[in-house]
Amino acid sequence: MLFDVSSAPHYFTPEHAAFRASVRAFVSREITPFASQWDEACSFPRALYTKAAELGLLGIGYDEIYGGTPADIFYQLIVMEELARCGAGGVAASLMSHSIGLPPVAHHGSAELKERIIPAVLRGERIAALAVTEPSGGSDVAALKTTAVRDGDAYVVNGEKVFITSGMRADVITVAVRTDPASKGAAGISALLVEGDAAGLSRTELKKMGWWASDTAQLHFDQVRVPVANLIGQENQGFKVFMNNFNSERLGMAAQACVYAQVCLEEAWAWARERKTFGISLSERQVIRHKLMDMLARIDAARSLIYDLAWRLRERVGDQNQLVARTCMAKVLATQAMQLCADQAVQILGGMGFMRGTVSERIYREVKVMMIGGGSEEIMKDLAARQLGL
Repeated sequence: MLFDVSSAPHYFTPEHAAFRASVRAFVSREITPFASQWDEACSFPRALYTKAAELGLLGIGYDEIYGGTPADIFYQLIVMEELARCGAGGVAASLMSHSIGLPPVAHHGSAELKERIIPAVLRGERIAALAVTEPSGGSDVAALKTTAVRDGDAYVVNGEKVFITSGMRADVITVAVRTDPASKGAAGISALLVEGDAAGLSRTELKKMGWWASDTAQLHFDQVRVPVANLIGQENQGFKVFMNNFNSERLGMAAQACVYAQVCLEEAWAWARERKTFGISLSERQVIRHKLMDMLARIDAARSLIYDLAWRLRERVGDQNQLVARTCMAKVLATQAMQLCADQAVQILGGMGFMRGTVSERIYREVKVMMIGGGSEEIMKDLAARQLGL
């Protein structure tokens, strides 16, 4: 490794370092050797959830009474970073889909709903997903059209969701719905927990450019009855629930993007030292060294912003608007670093970079989902500007 991300003393304690070592060993043993195989198979064993749960990865940041492990934000970043070391975004995305599907329940759900849903997910027995994006709305959450009309002790849900990570095999799905059909924009949006076996819910698998190991689906809701007890938070007050959820997702994606960029750099660096052209190694050529240093500088800059932001969030430094703007900028900077590093790594590897089996080739195919998912680059820049009053 070119540098050790755990060596930032202002952010990481010896306890953080020990935890990172255990996660890294798990990934090296249980994921990395199989990453290419699982990617080609467009799936990975469901048993991986229980293995991750046994190590405590799924419960980081959740209350102990539900089987979780309370921990600061840097422990959560460590999980995201170390899972990304395998260089297979699809595995990390589906394995950790509960990190976006479960927080609304944990933060806003009733005591009964938390007890019913959270423990089984943290044990790896059930898979949780988040369903917000719709075919017609994309990143515009306020424009969602899926409706949930109250009918006695249930809501009747109709509509569609698309690009849902773990959508094919999720057992519980946190769904954004419009409970006030007459409302427009952010008003009238609610969060519902829908069971995966609910009558009227059907799923269609989607084929993708990258993240092959992650199942991605379009969900169809046709008169799906959801108990009122599955309402997350208050009716018609769900917009903020999802917006706050997105901020956490974006920070996690930024942390992952930095490591994917670093994995590309490391593969290119190793190749440049071994590959000889016209009698000398690629690493002896100034143009290649410059490419490698451009990659390293982008990664270091993005990671510095991410760690500073995580510290500010933990210490509650800065107002909410500033923190949201920094989160948006962190995602943009990190995914741009990933894009540059994937592109340059493939270029340095030459023909081998175009071959399936190299990590850089796989990450190259995954760049765009990181730049679009969780809020596109354009949306992030515009949201940051608005948060800063521009």
